[in-house]
Amino acid sequence: MAGAVIIGAGPGIGLAVARRFAGEGLPVALLARTKETVESAAEAVRPLGVPALPLTADSSDEAALRTALDTAAEEFGVPDVLVYNAAVIRPDTLGGLPLPDHLHTYAVNVLGALTAAAHTAPAMAARGTGTILVTGGMPEPDPAYVSLSLGKAGVRSLVSLLDLEYGPSGVHVATVTVTGAVAPGTAWDPDDIAEHYWRLHTQPRAQWEREVLH
Repeated sequence: MAGAVIIGAGPGIGLAVARRFAGEGLPVALLARTKETVESAAEAVRPLGVPALPLTADSSDEAALRTALDTAAEEFGVPDVLVYNAAVIRPDTLGGLPLPDHLHTYAVNVLGALTAAAHTAPAMAARGTGTILVTGGMPEPDPAYVSLSLGKAGVRSLVSLLDLEYGPSGVHVATVTVTGAVAPGTAWDPDDIAEHYWRLHTQPRAQWEREVLH
């Protein structure tokens, strides 16, 4: 198995998904913005007995993200699954956030996913198999979370576009839309959410879903 690449491998969904895939025997490449975050995630995954490769990259930095993805591919090959979980989550109102902040937030929430998918999907398509999963949210726009609402709407459109482009070649593209604040022991426990990622990855092609709500 070529393994899984988890972008946004911090505590919460990212780490839970990494542990879920590692528990099935897949090596994992872990990407996050800080060395401390990915080293901590790798240490949490290694007891499961699979290789865990920590990589540092800001998902809004196209060159750095592509370099990290190349490093992961050199180590494990074309991934079986690519998970994009990076996001900027903060409250902001209409007109309350300066344009540069909106641009940076959109770069992390949407354009990083576009970069990662465009960099990885062609090789998956050439192989005829692969899964790309993006963490979504905000099923309804919220005027108290404008930048996040715009970003998650962008994610939904991006997944549709990727599915149209690469789905016919055997690449399953989907989003896991999380409807609440993630925290252990709640209705949005990250370990429970991680189950959706594994189920989507292992779905037979005839049963592919493009969005799962949690």
